[in-house]
Amino acid sequence: MSHDNEIILIEGREIEYRRIPRTCLGAPTIVMLHEGLGSVSTWRDFPDKLGVTTGAEVLVYSRFGYGLSAVRRQALTVDYMHRAALEELPAFLEILDIDTPVLFGHSDGASIALILAGAQPQRIRGLVLEAPHVFTERISVDSIAAIQEAYEASGDLRHRLARHHSDVDASFYGWNAVWQLPEFMDWNIEEYLPGVACPALVIQGEADEYGTVEQVERIERGSGGGVKRLILDGCGHAPHRECTASVLEASKAFLKTLRTYF
Repeated sequence: MSHDNEIILIEGREIEYRRIPRTCLGAPTIVMLHEGLGSVSTWRDFPDKLGVTTGAEVLVYSRFGYGLSAVRRQALTVDYMHRAALEELPAFLEILDIDTPVLFGHSDGASIALILAGAQPQRIRGLVLEAPHVFTERISVDSIAAIQEAYEASGDLRHRLARHHSDVDASFYGWNAVWQLPEFMDWNIEEYLPGVACPALVIQGEADEYGTVEQVERIERGSGGGVKRLILDGCGHAPHRECTASVLEASKAFLKTLRTYF
Protein backbone atom coordinates (compact mmCIF):
# COMPACT_ATOMS: atom_id res chain seq x y z
CA MET A 1 0.00 0.00 0.00
CA SER A 2 1.14 3.50 -0.79
CA HIS A 3 1.20 5.91 2.11
CA ASP A 4 1.59 8.94 -0.18
CA ASN A 5 -2.10 9.19 -1.04
CA GLU A 6 -4.34 11.91 0.34
CA ILE A 7 -7.17 11.61 2.85
CA ILE A 8 -10.52 13.39 3.00
CA LEU A 9 -13.38 12.99 5.46
CA ILE A 10 -16.84 11.90 4.37
CA GLU A 11 -19.32 11.98 7.25
CA GLY A 12 -16.39 11.82 9.66
CA ARG A 13 -14.81 8.78 8.03
CA GLU A 14 -11.42 8.82 6.33
CA ILE A 15 -11.39 8.12 2.60
CA GLU A 16 -8.08 7.51 0.81
CA TYR A 17 -7.64 8.91 -2.69
CA ARG A 18 -5.07 9.73 -5.35
CA ARG A 19 -5.31 12.43 -8.01
CA ILE A 20 -3.35 12.35 -11.27
CA PRO A 21 -3.40 15.72 -13.13
CA ARG A 22 -4.68 15.94 -16.70
CA THR A 23 -2.13 16.50 -19.43
CA CYS A 24 -4.56 17.48 -22.19
CA LEU A 25 -6.59 20.70 -21.96
CA GLY A 26 -10.29 19.92 -22.15
CA ALA A 27 -9.93 16.25 -21.29
CA PRO A 28 -12.46 14.96 -18.75
CA THR A 29 -11.92 13.67 -15.25
CA ILE A 30 -11.99 9.88 -14.94
CA VAL A 31 -13.08 8.59 -11.53
CA MET A 32 -12.02 4.98 -10.98
CA LEU A 33 -14.21 2.65 -8.92
CA HIS A 34 -12.49 -0.52 -7.73
CA GLU A 35 -13.71 -4.10 -7.53
CA GLY A 36 -15.10 -5.80 -4.42
CA LEU A 37 -11.69 -6.48 -2.87
CA GLY A 38 -9.96 -3.52 -4.49
CA SER A 39 -8.44 -0.26 -3.32
CA VAL A 40 -6.32 2.58 -4.67
CA SER A 41 -3.25 0.34 -4.65
CA THR A 42 -4.82 -2.71 -6.35
CA TRP A 43 -5.10 -0.66 -9.56
CA ARG A 44 -1.24 -0.62 -9.53
CA ASP A 45 0.05 1.64 -12.31
CA PHE A 46 -3.02 1.37 -14.55
CA PRO A 47 -4.40 4.82 -13.55
CA ASP A 48 -1.07 6.38 -14.56
CA LYS A 49 -1.15 4.59 -17.90
CA LEU A 50 -4.76 5.65 -18.43
CA GLY A 51 -3.84 9.26 -17.73
CA VAL A 52 -0.90 9.18 -20.14
CA THR A 53 -2.97 7.49 -22.86
CA THR A 54 -6.03 9.75 -22.64
CA GLY A 55 -4.65 13.02 -21.25
CA ALA A 56 -7.45 12.97 -18.69
CA GLU A 57 -7.31 13.77 -15.01
CA VAL A 58 -7.59 10.47 -13.15
CA LEU A 59 -9.02 10.23 -9.65
CA VAL A 60 -8.79 6.97 -7.71
CA TYR A 61 -10.19 6.28 -4.26
CA SER A 62 -10.74 3.44 -1.80
CA ARG A 63 -14.33 3.09 -0.69
CA PHE A 64 -15.18 2.96 2.99
CA GLY A 65 -13.89 -0.37 4.36
CA TYR A 66 -11.05 -0.82 1.85
CA GLY A 67 -7.42 0.18 1.41
CA LEU A 68 -6.36 2.91 3.81
CA SER A 69 -9.89 4.26 4.13
CA ALA A 70 -11.72 3.88 7.44
CA VAL A 71 -12.26 0.26 8.48
CA ARG A 72 -15.83 -1.03 8.35
CA ARG A 73 -16.83 -2.90 11.50
CA GLN A 74 -20.48 -3.63 10.70
CA ALA A 75 -21.62 -6.28 8.21
CA LEU A 76 -22.44 -5.24 4.67
CA THR A 77 -26.07 -5.45 3.61
CA VAL A 78 -27.34 -6.53 0.19
CA ASP A 79 -27.83 -2.89 -0.82
CA TYR A 80 -24.19 -1.95 -0.14
CA MET A 81 -23.51 -1.02 -3.78
CA HIS A 82 -26.58 1.23 -3.80
CA ARG A 83 -25.26 3.03 -0.72
CA ALA A 84 -21.82 3.40 -2.28
CA ALA A 85 -23.37 4.80 -5.47
CA LEU A 86 -26.02 7.10 -4.04
CA GLU A 87 -24.36 8.29 -0.83
CA GLU A 88 -20.57 7.85 -0.73
CA LEU A 89 -19.70 8.55 -4.39
CA PRO A 90 -21.78 11.77 -4.73
CA ALA A 91 -20.29 13.06 -1.47
CA PHE A 92 -16.78 12.28 -2.74
CA LEU A 93 -17.42 14.11 -6.03
CA GLU A 94 -18.89 17.12 -4.24
CA ILE A 95 -16.02 17.47 -1.76
CA LEU A 96 -13.44 17.38 -4.57
CA ASP A 97 -15.57 19.60 -6.84
CA ILE A 98 -15.74 17.05 -9.68
CA ASP A 99 -18.38 17.88 -12.28
CA THR A 100 -19.68 15.39 -14.88
CA PRO A 101 -16.85 12.83 -14.71
CA VAL A 102 -16.37 9.68 -16.70
CA LEU A 103 -16.76 6.74 -14.32
CA PHE A 104 -14.39 3.81 -14.89
CA GLY A 105 -15.69 0.93 -12.80
CA HIS A 106 -14.45 -2.61 -12.35
CA SER A 107 -16.82 -5.37 -11.14
CA ASP A 108 -18.58 -3.94 -8.05
CA GLY A 109 -17.28 -0.56 -9.14
CA ALA A 110 -18.95 -0.95 -12.54
CA SER A 111 -22.27 -1.72 -10.87
CA ILE A 112 -21.87 1.32 -8.61
CA ALA A 113 -21.18 3.46 -11.69
CA LEU A 114 -24.35 2.20 -13.40
CA ILE A 115 -26.52 2.87 -10.36
CA LEU A 116 -25.40 6.49 -10.08
CA ALA A 117 -25.60 7.08 -13.85
CA GLY A 118 -29.14 5.68 -13.88
CA ALA A 119 -30.33 7.53 -10.79
CA GLN A 120 -28.66 10.89 -11.50
CA PRO A 121 -27.91 10.91 -15.24
CA GLN A 122 -27.08 14.62 -15.37
CA ARG A 123 -24.00 14.01 -13.18
CA ILE A 124 -22.16 11.53 -15.43
CA ARG A 125 -20.46 12.16 -18.76
CA GLY A 126 -19.63 8.58 -19.74
CA LEU A 127 -19.10 5.06 -18.41
CA VAL A 128 -16.31 2.54 -18.87
CA LEU A 129 -17.54 -0.68 -17.31
CA GLU A 130 -15.21 -3.64 -16.77
CA ALA A 131 -16.78 -6.98 -15.81
CA PRO A 132 -20.02 -5.33 -14.66
CA HIS A 133 -22.81 -7.19 -12.94
CA VAL A 134 -26.44 -6.08 -13.13
CA PHE A 135 -27.91 -9.30 -11.75
CA THR A 136 -26.57 -12.22 -9.72
CA GLU A 137 -25.36 -15.27 -11.60
CA ARG A 138 -24.63 -18.64 -10.04
CA ILE A 139 -21.10 -18.52 -11.45
CA SER A 140 -20.47 -15.38 -9.37
CA VAL A 141 -21.64 -16.89 -6.09
CA ASP A 142 -19.78 -20.16 -6.71
CA SER A 143 -16.52 -18.32 -7.43
CA ILE A 144 -16.93 -16.16 -4.34
CA ALA A 145 -17.45 -19.28 -2.22
CA ALA A 146 -14.33 -20.78 -3.79
CA ILE A 147 -12.23 -17.72 -3.00
CA GLN A 148 -13.23 -18.03 0.65
CA GLU A 149 -11.84 -21.55 0.65
CA ALA A 150 -8.62 -20.29 -0.92
CA TYR A 151 -8.39 -17.43 1.59
CA GLU A 152 -8.72 -19.83 4.53
CA ALA A 153 -6.75 -22.77 3.13
CA SER A 154 -3.36 -21.06 3.18
CA GLY A 155 -1.93 -17.70 4.10
CA ASP A 156 -0.89 -16.76 0.56
CA LEU A 157 -4.06 -15.00 -0.61
CA ARG A 158 -4.56 -13.30 2.74
CA HIS A 159 -0.94 -12.12 2.69
CA ARG A 160 -1.30 -10.69 -0.81
CA LEU A 161 -4.53 -8.87 0.05
CA ALA A 162 -3.05 -7.53 3.29
CA ARG A 163 -0.69 -5.41 1.19
CA HIS A 164 -3.71 -3.43 0.06
CA HIS A 165 -6.02 -3.20 3.11
CA SER A 166 -5.38 -1.91 6.61
CA ASP A 167 -7.72 -4.58 8.06
CA VAL A 168 -7.66 -7.39 5.53
CA ASP A 169 -10.09 -9.71 7.34
CA ALA A 170 -12.71 -6.97 7.70
CA SER A 171 -12.39 -6.10 4.00
CA PHE A 172 -12.45 -9.71 2.82
CA TYR A 173 -15.21 -11.15 4.96
CA GLY A 174 -17.44 -8.09 4.65
CA TRP A 175 -17.54 -8.51 0.87
CA ASN A 176 -17.37 -12.30 0.76
CA ALA A 177 -20.14 -12.90 3.30
CA VAL A 178 -22.76 -10.63 1.80
CA TRP A 179 -22.48 -12.26 -1.65
CA GLN A 180 -23.17 -15.65 -0.09
CA LEU A 181 -26.40 -14.58 1.62
CA PRO A 182 -29.39 -16.44 0.10
CA GLU A 183 -31.13 -13.13 -0.61
CA PHE A 184 -28.23 -11.96 -2.78
CA MET A 185 -29.46 -14.27 -5.53
CA ASP A 186 -32.31 -11.76 -5.98
CA TRP A 187 -29.96 -8.75 -6.27
CA ASN A 188 -30.60 -6.86 -9.52
CA ILE A 189 -29.98 -3.28 -10.70
CA GLU A 190 -31.55 -3.44 -14.16
CA GLU A 191 -34.19 -0.94 -13.05
CA TYR A 192 -31.49 1.76 -13.26
CA LEU A 193 -30.51 1.05 -16.87
CA PRO A 194 -33.27 3.03 -18.64
CA GLY A 195 -32.23 6.14 -16.70
CA VAL A 196 -28.66 6.03 -18.04
CA ALA A 197 -28.32 8.85 -20.57
CA CYS A 198 -24.59 8.82 -21.32
CA PRO A 199 -22.62 6.51 -23.62
CA ALA A 200 -20.98 3.41 -22.15
CA LEU A 201 -18.06 1.20 -23.10
CA VAL A 202 -18.60 -2.29 -21.63
CA ILE A 203 -15.54 -4.54 -21.38
CA GLN A 204 -15.93 -8.22 -20.59
CA GLY A 205 -13.41 -11.04 -20.46
CA GLU A 206 -14.71 -14.10 -22.28
CA ALA A 207 -13.15 -16.32 -19.59
CA ASP A 208 -14.35 -14.25 -16.61
CA GLU A 209 -14.83 -16.61 -13.68
CA TYR A 210 -17.24 -14.21 -11.96
CA GLY A 211 -19.72 -13.44 -14.73
CA THR A 212 -20.81 -14.08 -18.31
CA VAL A 213 -21.50 -12.04 -21.42
CA GLU A 214 -25.19 -12.03 -20.47
CA GLN A 215 -24.34 -9.13 -18.17
CA VAL A 216 -23.22 -7.16 -21.22
CA GLU A 217 -26.28 -8.18 -23.22
CA ARG A 218 -28.65 -6.99 -20.51
CA ILE A 219 -26.88 -3.64 -20.33
CA GLU A 220 -27.14 -3.30 -24.11
CA ARG A 221 -30.87 -4.09 -24.06
CA GLY A 222 -31.72 -1.94 -21.07
CA SER A 223 -29.50 1.13 -21.19
CA GLY A 224 -30.97 4.48 -22.15
CA GLY A 225 -27.59 5.54 -23.57
CA GLY A 226 -25.52 4.09 -26.39
CA VAL A 227 -23.46 1.01 -25.54
CA LYS A 228 -20.26 -0.21 -27.19
CA ARG A 229 -18.99 -3.66 -26.21
CA LEU A 230 -15.49 -5.11 -26.09
CA ILE A 231 -15.32 -8.86 -25.48
CA LEU A 232 -11.77 -10.10 -24.92
CA ASP A 233 -11.03 -13.71 -25.82
CA GLY A 234 -9.23 -15.70 -23.14
CA CYS A 235 -9.41 -12.81 -20.67
CA GLY A 236 -10.60 -13.27 -17.10
CA HIS A 237 -12.14 -10.94 -14.53
CA ALA A 238 -9.57 -8.10 -14.68
CA PRO A 239 -9.13 -6.90 -18.28
CA HIS A 240 -7.11 -3.83 -17.22
CA ARG A 241 -4.46 -6.19 -15.81
CA GLU A 242 -4.74 -9.08 -18.26
CA CYS A 243 -5.32 -7.15 -21.51
CA THR A 244 -3.95 -3.73 -20.60
CA ALA A 245 -3.13 -2.50 -24.10
CA SER A 246 -6.58 -3.39 -25.44
CA VAL A 247 -8.35 -1.65 -22.55
CA LEU A 248 -6.23 1.48 -22.90
CA GLU A 249 -6.78 1.66 -26.65
CA ALA A 250 -10.53 1.16 -26.32
CA SER A 251 -10.77 3.70 -23.49
CA LYS A 252 -8.89 6.33 -25.50
CA ALA A 253 -11.13 5.83 -28.52
CA PHE A 254 -14.23 5.97 -26.33
CA LEU A 255 -13.19 9.21 -24.65
CA LYS A 256 -12.65 10.83 -28.04
CA THR A 257 -16.31 10.18 -28.87
CA LEU A 258 -17.40 12.03 -25.73
CA ARG A 259 -15.98 15.31 -27.03
CA THR A 260 -18.73 15.40 -29.64
CA TYR A 261 -21.35 14.06 -27.22
CA PHE A 262 -21.09 17.16 -25.00
